[in-house]
Amino acid sequence: MPKPEVYRQLSVATGSKLVFLAGQVARDVDGLPVGEGDFAAQVEQCYLNIGTALAGIGGSFDDVAKLTIYVVDWSSEKMPLLGEGVARAAAKLGIDPVKPITLLGVAALGEPDLLVEVEATAVIE
Repeated sequence: MPKPEVYRQLSVATGSKLVFLAGQVARDVDGLPVGEGDFAAQVEQCYLNIGTALAGIGGSFDDVAKLTIYVVDWSSEKMPLLGEGVARAAAKLGIDPVKPITLLGVAALGEPDLLVEVEATAVIE
């Protein structure tokens, strides 16, 4: 199978607790919008929220087995911004962000200011 730079085709997860995390959006801990109109900033916040949620149950972003990313009006021109947001979050979290990913273009998300939503499946001890 090909080995793309930005994601992996599969992962082998070990652990005893399977975690399904609802789609995370660009909201801070107080529920306030982050990165209005800034796709990279919204991606970064989604990844940070995943890291925060998993840390709250004794895990980390490293425990993520698979991500599904929903992008409003996806086009290949957004790929560099996606990479930028992921890289910034990875630097803050101190993790390797490369995971199996399914990326889906969508017409809209739950609120009009949202440009991206990221859901995660993780396996932790």
